[in-house]
Amino acid sequence: MSIDENSNENEASVSEQHVAEETATQQASAPVEPQVDQTAEDNNVGNMVASVLALRESNPKVFYGGIAGVVLLLVVMISGGSDDNLPVHKSKPVVVGQNYVLKSANAYDPNATIRLVSVPGSMAAYDDTEENDREGCKHIPDGTPVKVVQSQDAYGKKDVFVEVEMTAGECEGKKGWALAINLQ
Repeated sequence: MSIDENSNENEASVSEQHVAEETATQQASAPVEPQVDQTAEDNNVGNMVASVLALRESNPKVFYGGIAGVVLLLVVMISGGSDDNLPVHKSKPVVVGQNYVLKSANAYDPNATIRLVSVPGSMAAYDDTEENDREGCKHIPDGTPVKVVQSQDAYGKKDVFVEVEMTAGECEGKKGWALAINLQ
Protein backbone atom coordinates (compact mmCIF):
# COMPACT_ATOMS: atom_id res chain seq x y z
CA MET A 1 0.00 0.00 0.00
CA SER A 2 1.41 3.36 -0.93
CA ILE A 3 1.49 6.47 1.15
CA ASP A 4 -0.96 8.17 -1.21
CA GLU A 5 -3.50 5.46 -0.83
CA ASN A 6 -3.07 5.50 2.97
CA SER A 7 -3.56 9.30 3.10
CA ASN A 8 -6.65 9.04 0.87
CA GLU A 9 -8.17 6.53 3.27
CA ASN A 10 -7.40 8.78 6.25
CA GLU A 11 -8.97 11.75 4.51
CA ALA A 12 -12.05 9.68 3.68
CA SER A 13 -12.41 8.50 7.27
CA VAL A 14 -11.91 12.07 8.57
CA SER A 15 -14.58 13.40 6.22
CA GLU A 16 -16.94 10.58 7.26
CA GLN A 17 -16.33 11.46 10.92
CA HIS A 18 -17.04 15.11 10.18
CA VAL A 19 -20.32 14.26 8.44
CA ALA A 20 -21.33 11.99 11.36
CA GLU A 21 -20.57 14.77 13.87
CA GLU A 22 -22.64 17.30 11.91
CA THR A 23 -25.54 14.88 11.72
CA ALA A 24 -25.34 14.23 15.47
CA THR A 25 -25.30 17.96 16.16
CA GLN A 26 -28.35 18.53 13.96
CA GLN A 27 -30.21 15.69 15.62
CA ALA A 28 -29.34 16.99 19.09
CA SER A 29 -30.67 20.45 18.25
CA ALA A 30 -33.84 19.11 16.61
CA PRO A 31 -36.83 18.44 18.95
CA VAL A 32 -36.89 14.83 20.05
CA GLU A 33 -40.11 12.98 19.29
CA PRO A 34 -40.77 9.81 21.21
CA GLN A 35 -40.84 6.92 18.87
CA VAL A 36 -43.00 3.98 19.80
CA ASP A 37 -41.96 0.70 18.42
CA GLN A 38 -45.32 -0.48 17.13
CA THR A 39 -44.00 -3.84 16.06
CA ALA A 40 -42.89 -4.70 19.62
CA GLU A 41 -46.41 -4.02 20.96
CA ASP A 42 -47.94 -6.04 18.17
CA ASN A 43 -45.56 -8.88 18.96
CA ASN A 44 -46.54 -8.76 22.67
CA VAL A 45 -50.24 -8.93 21.84
CA GLY A 46 -49.62 -11.67 19.33
CA ASN A 47 -47.60 -13.65 21.87
CA MET A 48 -50.35 -13.25 24.47
CA VAL A 49 -53.05 -14.44 22.06
CA ALA A 50 -50.87 -17.36 21.01
CA SER A 51 -50.30 -18.39 24.65
CA VAL A 52 -54.04 -18.20 25.41
CA LEU A 53 -54.85 -20.31 22.37
CA ALA A 54 -52.14 -22.78 23.36
CA LEU A 55 -53.71 -22.99 26.83
CA ARG A 56 -57.06 -23.74 25.22
CA GLU A 57 -55.51 -26.65 23.36
CA SER A 58 -53.35 -27.98 26.20
CA ASN A 59 -55.70 -27.53 29.19
CA PRO A 60 -59.28 -26.66 28.17
CA LYS A 61 -60.63 -26.92 31.73
CA VAL A 62 -58.40 -24.12 32.92
CA PHE A 63 -59.11 -22.05 29.80
CA TYR A 64 -62.90 -22.27 30.05
CA GLY A 65 -62.79 -21.99 33.83
CA GLY A 66 -60.88 -18.73 33.46
CA ILE A 67 -63.47 -17.44 31.02
CA ALA A 68 -66.28 -18.43 33.40
CA GLY A 69 -64.49 -16.70 36.27
CA VAL A 70 -64.11 -13.48 34.31
CA VAL A 71 -67.77 -13.57 33.26
CA LEU A 72 -68.87 -14.24 36.84
CA LEU A 73 -66.74 -11.38 38.09
CA LEU A 74 -68.27 -9.05 35.51
CA VAL A 75 -71.80 -10.12 36.44
CA VAL A 76 -71.12 -9.52 40.13
CA MET A 77 -69.60 -6.12 39.41
CA ILE A 78 -72.45 -5.07 37.14
CA SER A 79 -75.26 -6.35 39.34
CA GLY A 80 -74.06 -4.42 42.36
CA GLY A 81 -76.03 -4.33 45.55
CA SER A 82 -79.42 -3.09 46.45
CA ASP A 83 -80.67 -1.01 49.28
CA ASP A 84 -83.98 -2.84 49.49
CA ASN A 85 -84.70 -4.41 52.84
CA LEU A 86 -85.52 -8.09 52.98
CA PRO A 87 -89.15 -8.87 53.71
CA VAL A 88 -89.75 -9.67 57.34
CA HIS A 89 -92.83 -11.37 58.72
CA LYS A 90 -94.65 -8.94 60.95
CA SER A 91 -96.78 -10.76 63.45
CA LYS A 92 -99.88 -9.08 64.71
CA PRO A 93 -100.12 -8.33 68.41
CA VAL A 94 -101.63 -11.28 70.26
CA VAL A 95 -104.51 -10.59 72.60
CA VAL A 96 -105.16 -13.06 75.42
CA GLY A 97 -108.71 -14.41 75.24
CA GLN A 98 -109.05 -13.63 71.53
CA ASN A 99 -109.97 -16.35 68.99
CA TYR A 100 -107.56 -17.08 66.11
CA VAL A 101 -107.02 -19.71 63.42
CA LEU A 102 -103.82 -21.77 63.19
CA LYS A 103 -102.04 -21.13 59.89
CA SER A 104 -98.44 -22.13 59.20
CA ALA A 105 -96.51 -19.04 58.12
CA ASN A 106 -93.82 -21.03 56.30
CA ALA A 107 -95.68 -23.90 54.65
CA TYR A 108 -97.30 -24.07 51.24
CA ASP A 109 -98.58 -27.61 51.65
CA PRO A 110 -102.34 -27.61 52.27
CA ASN A 111 -101.90 -30.70 54.47
CA ALA A 112 -99.27 -29.03 56.66
CA THR A 113 -99.68 -29.31 60.40
CA ILE A 114 -98.59 -27.09 63.25
CA ARG A 115 -96.81 -28.78 66.11
CA LEU A 116 -97.95 -27.91 69.61
CA VAL A 117 -95.51 -28.51 72.45
CA SER A 118 -95.99 -28.75 76.20
CA VAL A 119 -93.32 -26.16 77.10
CA PRO A 120 -92.78 -22.86 75.23
CA GLY A 121 -89.66 -22.94 73.07
CA SER A 122 -89.19 -26.70 73.04
CA MET A 123 -89.09 -28.30 69.62
CA ALA A 124 -88.42 -31.84 68.48
CA ALA A 125 -84.74 -32.26 67.72
CA TYR A 126 -85.33 -35.35 65.64
CA ASP A 127 -87.59 -36.47 62.82
CA ASP A 128 -90.72 -37.80 64.45
CA THR A 129 -92.47 -39.06 61.32
CA GLU A 130 -91.94 -42.68 62.38
CA GLU A 131 -93.11 -42.05 65.92
CA ASN A 132 -96.68 -42.62 66.93
CA ASP A 133 -97.00 -39.06 68.23
CA ARG A 134 -99.15 -37.91 65.32
CA GLU A 135 -102.06 -38.92 67.52
CA GLY A 136 -102.98 -37.11 70.69
CA CYS A 137 -103.33 -33.50 69.49
CA LYS A 138 -99.64 -32.69 68.97
CA HIS A 139 -99.89 -31.93 65.25
CA ILE A 140 -102.83 -29.69 64.52
CA PRO A 141 -103.95 -29.08 60.92
CA ASP A 142 -104.04 -25.59 59.40
CA GLY A 143 -107.33 -23.80 59.83
CA THR A 144 -108.07 -25.14 63.32
CA PRO A 145 -109.79 -22.45 65.46
CA VAL A 146 -108.01 -21.70 68.74
CA LYS A 147 -108.26 -19.31 71.68
CA VAL A 148 -105.14 -17.67 73.17
CA VAL A 149 -104.74 -18.54 76.85
CA GLN A 150 -101.43 -16.75 77.53
CA SER A 151 -98.32 -15.46 75.75
CA GLN A 152 -94.62 -15.39 76.53
CA ASP A 153 -91.84 -13.06 75.38
CA ALA A 154 -88.56 -14.49 74.09
CA TYR A 155 -85.41 -13.42 72.25
CA GLY A 156 -86.07 -9.77 73.03
CA LYS A 157 -89.41 -9.81 71.22
CA LYS A 158 -92.89 -9.57 72.61
CA ASP A 159 -95.34 -12.47 72.36
CA VAL A 160 -93.15 -15.01 70.56
CA PHE A 161 -94.83 -18.08 72.07
CA VAL A 162 -98.54 -18.44 72.79
CA GLU A 163 -100.47 -21.07 74.68
CA VAL A 164 -103.59 -21.95 72.75
CA GLU A 165 -106.70 -23.96 73.51
CA MET A 166 -108.54 -25.77 70.72
CA THR A 167 -112.11 -24.51 70.37
CA ALA A 168 -113.33 -27.04 67.80
CA GLY A 169 -112.61 -30.49 66.39
CA GLU A 170 -111.57 -33.72 68.08
CA CYS A 171 -108.98 -31.90 70.23
CA GLU A 172 -111.46 -29.37 71.64
CA GLY A 173 -110.39 -28.20 75.09
CA LYS A 174 -106.77 -29.41 74.75
CA LYS A 175 -103.95 -26.90 75.27
CA GLY A 176 -100.45 -26.51 73.85
CA TRP A 177 -97.79 -23.94 73.00
CA ALA A 178 -97.22 -22.67 69.45
CA LEU A 179 -95.35 -19.84 67.79
CA ALA A 180 -97.28 -16.58 67.57
CA ILE A 181 -96.52 -16.29 63.82
CA ASN A 182 -98.74 -19.35 63.32
CA LEU A 183 -101.85 -17.44 64.45
CA GLN A 184 -104.06 -15.52 62.06
